Amino acid sequence: MKKIRRLLFIILIALTTVTLTGCENKLVVFDPQGPVARNLSDLIIYSIIFMAVIVVIVFILFGTIIWKYRERKDNMDYEPEEEEGSKALEITWFVIPVLIVIALTIPTVMVTYELEGVPEGYEDEEPLVIHVTSADWKWVFSYPEQDIETVNYINIPEDRAVQFKMTSTGTMQSFWVPALGGQKYTMANMQTNLYLVADNPGSYIGRNTSFNGKGYAHMDFEVLAQTRADFEEWVEEVKATADTLTAEKYKEIIKPGNVGRMTFNETHLQWIDHAHGYSEEFIDFSNYKAPHGDHGDHGDHEEDETSETPEESNGTSHEGHDSHSSHGNGGE
Repeated sequence: MKKIRRLLFIILIALTTVTLTGCENKLVVFDPQGPVARNLSDLIIYSIIFMAVIVVIVFILFGTIIWKYRERKDNMDYEPEEEEGSKALEITWFVIPVLIVIALTIPTVMVTYELEGVPEGYEDEEPLVIHVTSADWKWVFSYPEQDIETVNYINIPEDRAVQFKMTSTGTMQSFWVPALGGQKYTMANMQTNLYLVADNPGSYIGRNTSFNGKGYAHMDFEVLAQTRADFEEWVEEVKATADTLTAEKYKEIIKPGNVGRMTFNETHLQWIDHAHGYSEEFIDFSNYKAPHGDHGDHGDHEEDETSETPEESNGTSHEGHDSHSSHGNGGE
């Protein structure tokens, strides 16, 4: 029995070692950069450890039963007594899984509801509000208080709660910044809310985690956390140098396709909030229809905007966007 336990322990250590040697960098979810991400990371670690303990116990019991009740030369003629079952064992097999589910459910529900509001410790200050509008295949970020808008990047102040009010122009997508928190869906004609906080200045990558077509792979964005002074300076710089967003330009931006980073004065919220419907006024839904005829003969179709790459579309941004998106990033 001791030999079996020792063997199982060695196998577990070996598997763990092999797994960890393949990890050259830290997994982002286990390197949280804010209170929301820390809560989720703690929940994930708790769940992994809890389930790992169960797996180890099951394997030990499995090995013990196989070894103890194996066929041996000294019990070849053994005939077990007939039994109709054991109520005690049946109750045990029922109760144990229920307790496991409860042990996983309670902390998960508690953390989930806790993260629906302003993170603990940040209630005394009004959160910065940013409207997130997802489109195929880009992210549009509106700052209503500052009256500016960005595409495919956001700047936020460190150590301050940010409330993201999220919607979509059409396709359902998922907003996720792994270093700062969990993911949440963006859906047309409705609004979802997400609170995030960055502990320190830094650059974090966000992405869409719901497949939504051929431009999906390029649908990521940068979150640049800055000191409060740098954030205010960035806002003033945008107001002084960025082009004014027009309805025609906004319609062009949200057409299906990949674009580069952009920065504007004013926001599209003055014309349309996709959380409240009426998106058809700004969207040509014929862009979402598959072309007719022979799909295999691509030479018969002109190349459309969906084949545009982020690098090719940078020319649509105003000239100052690079300084706007990198200001306060230490020359990133």
